[in-house]
Amino acid sequence: MDFISRAFGQGADGAQSSIMSFLPLILMFAVLYFIMIRPQMKRQKEHRNMLAAMAKGDEVVTNGGIVGKVTKVSDAYVGVEIAEGTEITIQKASVTTILPKGTIKSL
Repeated sequence: MDFISRAFGQGADGAQSSIMSFLPLILMFAVLYFIMIRPQMKRQKEHRNMLAAMAKGDEVVTNGGIVGKVTKVSDAYVGVEIAEGTEITIQKASVTTILPKGTIKSL
């Protein structure tokens, strides 16, 4: 009878110990989520909203550093005039920034 009560007592300590050993791992994941994952999701949402609001006539900067004026917008691609009479077609997702109007003339 004494053996059974000791066995149950040891089992309870073992279960509590395994939960406590996972606690630091769970805390590290929570910190990682709030420091890295959540801000990245916020930036992605802002970028999607910026691309959805892009319209003809906007001045943009691409991932490659090309600056130009939007001439046409479709679902996946954007026509960008980089010089007078020179137009390129790029993927919409490669636009990183929409500049204030008149920025290209000041360059």
